[in-house]
Amino acid sequence: MTTATTTQDKKTAKQDKLKDVLGPTDPKVDREVREILVTARIGMLMRCSFFGNLATRLKLVNADEWCHTAATDGRHFYYNTKFIKMLRPREVEFLFGHEVLHCVYDHLDRRSVGEYNRDPQLWNVACDYAVNGDLKKHKVGEMITTVDALYDPKYENWASEEIYDDIYENAEKIDIEDLIDKLLDDHLEDEEGGKGGSEGDEEGKGRPTISEEERKEIRDEIKEAVIKAAQISDAGDIPSGVKRLINELTEPKLDWNDLVEITIQSTIRDDYTFTRPSRKGWHVDAVLPGMNFGNEIDIAVGLDLSGSITEVMVRDFLSQVRSVSESFDSFRIHLFTFDTGVYNYKVFTNDNFDEMDEYELRGGGGTEFTAIFDYLKENDIEPEKLICFTDGYPWGSWGDPNYCDTLWVIHSNPAPNPPFGTWVEYK
Repeated sequence: MTTATTTQDKKTAKQDKLKDVLGPTDPKVDREVREILVTARIGMLMRCSFFGNLATRLKLVNADEWCHTAATDGRHFYYNTKFIKMLRPREVEFLFGHEVLHCVYDHLDRRSVGEYNRDPQLWNVACDYAVNGDLKKHKVGEMITTVDALYDPKYENWASEEIYDDIYENAEKIDIEDLIDKLLDDHLEDEEGGKGGSEGDEEGKGRPTISEEERKEIRDEIKEAVIKAAQISDAGDIPSGVKRLINELTEPKLDWNDLVEITIQSTIRDDYTFTRPSRKGWHVDAVLPGMNFGNEIDIAVGLDLSGSITEVMVRDFLSQVRSVSESFDSFRIHLFTFDTGVYNYKVFTNDNFDEMDEYELRGGGGTEFTAIFDYLKENDIEPEKLICFTDGYPWGSWGDPNYCDTLWVIHSNPAPNPPFGTWVEYK
């Protein structure tokens, strides 16, 4: 039997299992299923309290008329009774964990970044790989095998954005339809990738839709719930991606504008008038250094134009760099754009800084930070600091950690963890 035939047989088997699940609700069956769901949540509270606490905050809503499996909007757990009855008890726990992580990772809203919109179906696939990997690693219930679900050990500890990029780049080698068929739950998007569908209600009679205002409220509710659940849970129950998100929510941070200003000021070359702060000492209690306006600053600024960063963001970032630099009598800014190569290198000083407003942005491919450091070395450019504005998704290495002090201003990637330098989130 060929691989293609095997794949088709699997698709048919799953479609056969779920083809008759939609329809009117049987009250007796619904009561039985609710007992199954409540029991599963109690089991999660005992075995993996972080997930159990978040699962119990979701209101159970029957969705037999529109949902084939399960779904969530961050406040409700929508379920199909026939599908739930197919599952083993520990698989139901896994299903709850699946919906919980979609909420925690804010997967619906992270599909679109600025003007960059990911393909809805591939994004859903990437998100399922991410949450299923986390659940399997932390032994939340049992991986669902009653119907096909997405799992690949290759993607362990990968962010959804990284998984999406990998699938997108290898799309020609992958049976995308087979992956889509293995999506475990119903992702609440319309055909154009919008947020929600037709009008619905809490009784599950119609597919739910949520306004942008409500979605913001839900995001805030989830953040608060995640922090509370983490405080009363064993740290070993919490996936590393969730821990990073909690750190971002609970640890105060310098605004990216402030950190750019500190970075530029720290390049002043007069030891008698300015003490350069250690890169390791930059934290929320950092004291802004005093400026000596008679010294020159010398920095390199790299702009990642690989696709997800808009021109508006780039101009905003450059405006801050220029504003700080103009505070000094003399400055030298080595400006360039990059993707897999470096483009339009230009030096700006006090004599030509007005031309920065007309700087041409070039790029649009992938992201390779090694290209930056190779270019600097080949052209004998040794800045005091390198400030890199990027989406934080390199194809390979982050570059040379020993060449110069580096500040990464990162947009898009919620957990980039660059192996060297200092990083701050662009908002």
